[in-house]
Amino acid sequence: MKRILLILILVSNFSLGQKNERRLVWEENFNGNALDTLSWNFELGNGCPNVCGWGNNERQIYTKDNHELKDGFLIINTKKEASSYTSTRITTAQKKEFQYGRIEARAKVPTGKGIWPAFWMLGSNIKTVGWPKCGEIDILEYVGKEPSTVFTTLHTEDSHGNSVNSRKTTIVGIEEGFHLYAIDWSEEKIDFFVDNKLVYSFYPKEKNEKTWPFDQKFFILLNVAVGGNFGGPEVDDTIFPQQFSIDYIKVYQ
Repeated sequence: MKRILLILILVSNFSLGQKNERRLVWEENFNGNALDTLSWNFELGNGCPNVCGWGNNERQIYTKDNHELKDGFLIINTKKEASSYTSTRITTAQKKEFQYGRIEARAKVPTGKGIWPAFWMLGSNIKTVGWPKCGEIDILEYVGKEPSTVFTTLHTEDSHGNSVNSRKTTIVGIEEGFHLYAIDWSEEKIDFFVDNKLVYSFYPKEKNEKTWPFDQKFFILLNVAVGGNFGGPEVDDTIFPQQFSIDYIKVYQ
């Protein structure tokens, strides 16, 4: 009995030690009056001429004017203006890029048919190898046409678009208040969490460039799309304006 207790204590201490070894390497608390341009880039327009509709037949135009920093929150305002939808999309490309670790955001999603907020990552080599070969990690996707549902997805050369590496999780009340969305990413697998509850794990049996492009640095993106292949095709114009509120982003390694 004493031997069993000793083993349990040693295992517990080892696990605690592993957890304590991980440290906070970057955090964004959205303080101040403007986004930190040492960390963030804006992606503007409708994706044309290279990827019109941002590759998904999305309807929004991205601007620098559809966001605000208020009381320590980033708020992305998505609007219907005349015949256009406007929103904001920002990235940390070439400024804050990460390989492995826990990446998390505390956020409150917008709602309504046609809305499509996301907290996600792309491989830093996207400009040289293109998508989907660069890899994509969708930590949070929410579409207003499917309330009470969170989507967590990986796109690879082996499976992209309507990816098989995806999980739909029903969470009643996910639209209410703030929730924590995270991944724990290692050389072996990627685990997805909502409010610290494991909702999906990805660990292909065979790792190669087609199934596992996740052995390189990735950058972070935040945006709200309107309509498109995933968010639409129907958009309820009465829902606008909508707000995607992000409290913070943290990266532990």
